[in-house]
Amino acid sequence: MEKRVPVELGTERIGKLLWQYSIPSVIAMTASSLYNITDSIFIGRGVNSTALGALAIAFPLMNLAAAFGSLVGVGAATLMSLRLGQKDYGSANNILGNVLSLNLILGTLYTVLTLLFLDPLLRFFGASDEMMPYAHDYMVIISIGNVISHTFFGLNAMLRSTGSPQKAMSATIAAVVLNAVLAYLFIFVFRWGIKGAGWATVSAQFILLLWQLWLFTRPNQFVRLQRKFLRPSRKIASASIPIGLSPFLINSVSCVIIAAIDRQLTHYGGDISVTAYGIVNRYATLFVMVVFGFNMAMQPIAGYNYGAQQYGRVNATLRITIFMATCVMTLGFVVAQLFPEQVSRVFTDHDEVVSQTAHALRIVMLIAPLVGFQVVTTNFFQSIGKPGKSIFLSLTRQVLFLLPGLIILPRFFATDGVWYSIPIADSIACIVAAVMLIMHYRKYKANLI
Repeated sequence: MEKRVPVELGTERIGKLLWQYSIPSVIAMTASSLYNITDSIFIGRGVNSTALGALAIAFPLMNLAAAFGSLVGVGAATLMSLRLGQKDYGSANNILGNVLSLNLILGTLYTVLTLLFLDPLLRFFGASDEMMPYAHDYMVIISIGNVISHTFFGLNAMLRSTGSPQKAMSATIAAVVLNAVLAYLFIFVFRWGIKGAGWATVSAQFILLLWQLWLFTRPNQFVRLQRKFLRPSRKIASASIPIGLSPFLINSVSCVIIAAIDRQLTHYGGDISVTAYGIVNRYATLFVMVVFGFNMAMQPIAGYNYGAQQYGRVNATLRITIFMATCVMTLGFVVAQLFPEQVSRVFTDHDEVVSQTAHALRIVMLIAPLVGFQVVTTNFFQSIGKPGKSIFLSLTRQVLFLLPGLIILPRFFATDGVWYSIPIADSIACIVAAVMLIMHYRKYKANLI
């Protein structure tokens, strides 16, 4: 990274800067969501609909893996932006080294624990006897490669925070393309079934991880990996983990929520309903991941300027990000309402699955235009080093609003109760986010433009 890049975060016009950072981040996050979408399409058409449902069962465990990864990566990325804004370059190098070492430690720990309790976990998440073999085979491979995944995503976060969003985008896109090529080869040519999807994902990330390590070890890098900074630092961990605690708790609770959804759908609708949810979840995730891309672009800009006490620029960054997120989620809403059957048939030709998926898609995406605001607001508090507010917004949406709905509504409306609980929770969460954002504005009214 060149020395001029961090300065640019505090001087360049916000609209231009956010657009410059958003393009690679959005492309990277959209491409990242294509991991699951590509696997779903190939599994649905190259294996069978039962295997596609098994992928939905495995999704909570993948969310849990992401939770452990974000505990280090997201917190360190925010801390990196704050330290660069404060011109503390020594700490920046120390943060980078700790991202590598801490991800290796946590990734290994997660792998061991997951493999020890894999079958009971899959049963807890709602795996039926038919789905169990597929879910087991897939998650064994994904768990073995978890250390690679943690480190890959952690270093990508560092690329964005140190002024190289284009390189982070390139790493993600290359991994997705390579994953698609390998998945097609392993599933359709080698006939490895659902195992082929797992090996394709791990192999693609490993190859791109080697490239990331090369980038961060080059002598001309302003922030680079050095042996003296690889030893885990209690100071770095204690500063970054509390910030990363927000996405960690969000993903961990999301794991529980998805498990609750799968279990309720298994009880009231069976394997076909679980498969339908897997498709709906991947569709919704595609648009939410675009919003996450905007958040990733916002994070270094908001974090840097907050650290530099340029609050007017922080405010402008938030406003533009909310506008862009709302536009994207509105597009997701329109497509879901007008073309639900066509979306469903991209994944499978099973008529009953298509019918249930189309019905669920319309309901789940009912208030999608408002979801972008809630997601951006939650991430905004995390970006400026206020993880407590971010945690509160995320956990209230999932624990206080969504979970009770998942427990109560299906008793009266069966599977429709599951589907409607999602937009109801989103509606309440948006109201709470708006209240907290207004309170934040009032507190910093003297500094904000």
